[in-house]
Amino acid sequence: MAKVELKGIGKIYDGDVRAVTNANITVEDKEFCVFVGPSGCGKSTTLRMIAGLEDISEGKLYIDGLEMNDVPPKDRDIAMVFQNYALYPHMTVYDNMAFGLKIRKVDKAEIDRLVRKAAADLNLTEYLDRKPRALSGGQRQRVAVGRAIVRNPKVFLFDEPLSNLDAKLRVTMRSELASLHTRLQATMIYVTHDQIEAMTLGTKIVVMKDGIIQQIGAPLFLYNNPINKFVAGFIGTPPMNFMTVQVQEKGGRIVCDEGSFEVAPTDEQAELLKAYVGKNVSFGIRPENVRYTDRSGEANSMHLRIVNKEPLGADTHLYLMSTKGQHIIARVNSTPESILIGDTITVVPDMAKGKFFSLEEGELNICDRDKIEKKW
Repeated sequence: MAKVELKGIGKIYDGDVRAVTNANITVEDKEFCVFVGPSGCGKSTTLRMIAGLEDISEGKLYIDGLEMNDVPPKDRDIAMVFQNYALYPHMTVYDNMAFGLKIRKVDKAEIDRLVRKAAADLNLTEYLDRKPRALSGGQRQRVAVGRAIVRNPKVFLFDEPLSNLDAKLRVTMRSELASLHTRLQATMIYVTHDQIEAMTLGTKIVVMKDGIIQQIGAPLFLYNNPINKFVAGFIGTPPMNFMTVQVQEKGGRIVCDEGSFEVAPTDEQAELLKAYVGKNVSFGIRPENVRYTDRSGEANSMHLRIVNKEPLGADTHLYLMSTKGQHIIARVNSTPESILIGDTITVVPDMAKGKFFSLEEGELNICDRDKIEKKW
């Protein structure tokens, strides 16, 4: 397996259309790195440049310490799994998995050993004589993965491989891919627009927007320490809540005034927010960090109207709105059944888990910036 390094990689199409800008990424040996972002953010283009399917306009690509900019795809020792499986419909599962090895003139006995081992690992042994049309979507995807495994490449590339599967099958395949990475201890680079896939699969996540890398880090680090409002809102389900508040100083204390309620930042947050007194900032809080209470007079109480409820069994999502028209989602364990849509209730945010984002500096995280920059 191998280390993959992107140094200042960029992609510019005809007409000066810039798809990727100055991508600097290091994927360590045996790492599972996930590129995540909305459609059109440049993640698949970046993957295709690594694969050699797109020319690199700027920068250098290294695999296992060797520059790959002008190396043909077949000589990069990578294997790619596509969104649409890309199986040969006239070939059996066995022949699809063996095809790349036959092209390389690998010994027949070795081909048979490798194909049958991969088929056993992927629970495909009983389907080796079938053609793709006789398989389910999940089975076809496993065949595509098996075709990559038998080659024993230095790097595995996955381009949104689960997007064509139904929700239940995606969960199953996520688990299978995670187990596969553990068994193979391979270097894997995976592209998805689904942040749940990114959080559950990746040992490292690269968040992209408009062709620019926003933040790189371990899943929980990004979840807890987003560098800006985009990352905070993209990572997490339901997404982080954002409410515009004004930073004020009252009686020697820093408070954040929404207009219909006030919340008090922690001492550490308050010290950094002093520079924003008189300015509006975005207060971010994750739904699980908003607590329902039926007690009056609690600090940081927010009195909000219920506009919708989603009972999900163990949890309930409450969609709430302030008198100023700002919305927030609370994920709570339980609320009295007597609480109905249209009622006003009291919720309390865990301010230690709250985030503040500047509205004047590219929506950067204000209070965690030093910690994030050191990590970055």
